[in-house]
Amino acid sequence: MKTLEDFLRPTQKQLFKRLCKKFKGKTLISKGNFILVRGQAPVMLVSHLDTIHEEPVRDICKTADGNILMSPQGIGGDDRCGVFALVKIYTSAKIKPWLLFTCDEEVGGIGAKAFCRAHKQHQLPKEIDSIKFIIEIDRRDSNDAVYYHCANQEFETYINGKGFKTAQGSFSDISLIAPELGVAAVNLSSSYHAAHTLHEYINRAELDGTIDRVINIINDASKLPRFEYIEHIQPVELRKPISRNESLYLPRRVPADLRDIYKFLLDFYSVNELESFRAEFGDEILWQIYNDEVAPYYCEYFNQK
Repeated sequence: MKTLEDFLRPTQKQLFKRLCKKFKGKTLISKGNFILVRGQAPVMLVSHLDTIHEEPVRDICKTADGNILMSPQGIGGDDRCGVFALVKIYTSAKIKPWLLFTCDEEVGGIGAKAFCRAHKQHQLPKEIDSIKFIIEIDRRDSNDAVYYHCANQEFETYINGKGFKTAQGSFSDISLIAPELGVAAVNLSSSYHAAHTLHEYINRAELDGTIDRVINIINDASKLPRFEYIEHIQPVELRKPISRNESLYLPRRVPADLRDIYKFLLDFYSVNELESFRAEFGDEILWQIYNDEVAPYYCEYFNQK
């Protein structure tokens, strides 16, 4: 596998097998979940093997100069561009970074969740905890940098100093992996456009630009500090009490059917803690916290009375 086209046509399963073969002897494999390739540089690069398209790529259409690629089956730049970039960076870099290829990111980050479980269970190489930061190459367009809930301003300033610009995103594998490893992470553009449509296309020159900048970042890594993962806490907007006798202020936009639960949980958690749970897991986490932690406590208390 040498060209970008070589990474676009295989199914996820085929690509998994080919990468295992390519990095034979350097990998930790969780079949159907992830491939971890050992490195020496204190940086881990991440991409995912699946795409949103139902059919594998058969036909690739190109502009006359070969720079723009499309397919009637959906070109799958999200995230085959990232997979290609990781392999090319590994081949070109003087000091090899760690690589993590995950499966099924598009259906909920299944491979990333398996990686996090393996880390919790101490099944990964201990060197993984010495990584200074994580770079995922899975973002659309050419110069985006998405940090999700990571609020390490020093890290953001460094990455954006390489020609990237902070953008907003909803989810990628690093949303799970960065807090698990406790290091800052960013998702960088991998040059696909019109994501999740059959009109998706790849700009090869933009991808080469990202690859060159990431190689430069890896070369810097030995001189850089370890960038800690700093959780971004969404500011809480408060409303006035709903009655003169009510002294408790609630965050806005708490669904009506969860307000009593929210008020009850404030006896056990701070507003910032509850808002952090909601930001990461959605409103239904309030019921889960109550059922898993608070309700059993009260049952035990009343049984003793």
